[in-house]
Amino acid sequence: MENKRYDRFYPGKEWLDTDGKRIQAHGGSIMYANGKYYLYGENKEKSLPSSGIWHWGVRLYSSDDLYNWKDEGIIFKASEDEKSPVHFAQHLDRPHIIYNEKTNKYVMWIKIMKKERKCDQIMVVAVADKITDEFKMISAKTILGVSSGDFDLVCDEKTKKAYIYFDKVHDYKTNHLDYSKQHDCVVCAPLNDDYTDVEGSYTEHLKTSGGADGREAPSFFERDGKKYLLTSATTGYFPNPTECAVCDSYQGDWENIGTIHVNDTENTSFRSQISSVFKHPFKKDLYIAVADRWLVNLPDNFPSNFCDILRTNDDPSKEPLMSKEELDKIMACNSPEVRNTSIADYVYLPIEFDGNIPKIKWYDEWKIEDFE
Repeated sequence: MENKRYDRFYPGKEWLDTDGKRIQAHGGSIMYANGKYYLYGENKEKSLPSSGIWHWGVRLYSSDDLYNWKDEGIIFKASEDEKSPVHFAQHLDRPHIIYNEKTNKYVMWIKIMKKERKCDQIMVVAVADKITDEFKMISAKTILGVSSGDFDLVCDEKTKKAYIYFDKVHDYKTNHLDYSKQHDCVVCAPLNDDYTDVEGSYTEHLKTSGGADGREAPSFFERDGKKYLLTSATTGYFPNPTECAVCDSYQGDWENIGTIHVNDTENTSFRSQISSVFKHPFKKDLYIAVADRWLVNLPDNFPSNFCDILRTNDDPSKEPLMSKEELDKIMACNSPEVRNTSIADYVYLPIEFDGNIPKIKWYDEWKIEDFE
């Protein structure tokens, strides 16, 4: 690959592609196919303050070393039709691609959080013959009769059975508009044989009281027979502590084993949110947490208990932990007039293990070559 500029990761620093442009693969994932690494995610190049543009499609990059990425173009286009579910103002988030060996198709799922009413969220499914092809949308709908939020896809290596894990925002029957009842569990559902829809019944896991105590952004990985789910609190683009749950089966009883970021003095997952976990195909035990630092304008003295501050702020029975004036100053960092996700950074860090317990440490820089 020409124009190699990196020989290691620099978490939280500006990351440029081989043409010298900012990498635009937010809420991203990495997969290995055809002898190359592919990184894809939300293209935020036009998501400037007050632009009204949430996304500009899904962009793909290729690499032979995971450090230097060549822009392969937009593989799922934003629509300029205001009636389209993928119009550029709609909140398109966290695309995930899964390869189906039976159909020889690449299948992309995308969460759409409707800008008209953000609690109503649907799934878009698109397919392509090659990962570098433009993906064509085949459906955009509510799945399982619930509002489906952040999600991840997983395929069992032996059986090739695939599953989706998603944050259940609400079920349209009971807690439709009451935020305090939303985000009360993570759903696991099997996919059909071609991975383009769900089938059968779903199971609910990691149940909470919902609202400010809810969990979102599930990211799945497996190691030594154990299955892991990393989740975030529901604070939007504001960072919060990542928690980990472990289980022996896809739809079994998940046990929450707590936060995993080591020496995270701010309790913010190093000011990032994990979108996926990539297992290096040629390393014995290297898992990479793929994460975004969405807000690069947070104050230096960002409070370590901000997640708790938001929770108490939403609960009239509790004494506020911060004055309204102080809270408003921080909340302004995420206002549409100020927020600039086109310059959001990335925090890619290795997941290390203490027995079966995953740990994420901060490194100013790190190299894949340092792992077996």
